[in-house]
Amino acid sequence: MSTRARILEVAAQLVAESPDGDISTRAVCEAAQVGAPALYRHFGDKAGLLSAVVDQGFDAYLATKRERGDTTDPVEDLRNGWDSHIEFALRNPNLYRLMNSPAMRTPPAAALEAHRILTRDLERAAALGKLRIAPELAAQMIMSSTTGVALMLVSRPATFPDAGVSARVRDAVHAAVFTPDAREGKPVETDVPSTAARLSALMRRSQGTGLSTAESALMTEWLDRVSNAERTTG
Repeated sequence: MSTRARILEVAAQLVAESPDGDISTRAVCEAAQVGAPALYRHFGDKAGLLSAVVDQGFDAYLATKRERGDTTDPVEDLRNGWDSHIEFALRNPNLYRLMNSPAMRTPPAAALEAHRILTRDLERAAALGKLRIAPELAAQMIMSSTTGVALMLVSRPATFPDAGVSARVRDAVHAAVFTPDAREGKPVETDVPSTAARLSALMRRSQGTGLSTAESALMTEWLDRVSNAERTTG
C-alpha cells in the first residue's frame, strides 16, 4: 500500500471512530506512522485530507448506483435509491456529515455524478408519463429532502429516533413528484402536467426533433414551465 493510500485509510477510520467526526493531522500521522511532511506533501493540509476522505466516501456511495442495472420501472428504482441513500448515511454517520458539510471548499465531482444519476432516472420516469413536474425540479426536491432526512437521522438521533420517518417523507415527496397511477403501479393516465414533463424528457433524449437548437431550448423551457406551474397552481 502506498503512503498516500495508508494515510487516507487511517484518516477515514479515525473519522468513523471519532465521537464528533473531527480528526487531527497529528493523530493521523501517528496512526499511519508517517511524518507530517508526508501528509502535507500528499494532501496539502487538513482540508485537503478531508476532501480526499469525502471523495472516497462518495465513491463508496456511488459504487452500487454505478453497477445497478435499470429496471423497467424507474419509479421503483428511485424508491430504492432513496432507501439506499438513507441506509448509507446510517451506516456511516460521521462520513455522511462530512460529505454534506458546508465547510467543504468545492462539491466533489462524485456529488455531481450522484445528481446526474438521479436526474437520469427521473427523465426515464418522465418519458413514460409518470412524472408530474420537470425532471430538474423533481431532482432538486428529492435530493434536498433525502439529504435533509439523512442528516437529521445521523445528527439528531434523540430527536429523530425512528428511522421510519424516512419512508413517510419519501412517500410524501414522491406524491408531489410522481403521478398517482405511477406510484400505485397502474397504467398511467395522461394529464397536462405529466404530458408536458414527458414531452420535455423525450425532446431531451431525441436526436432529431425538426427544431433548431434555439427552438428546442425554448420549447423545452415552455414545457418545463407548464409542468411545474400547473403543479403549483392546480
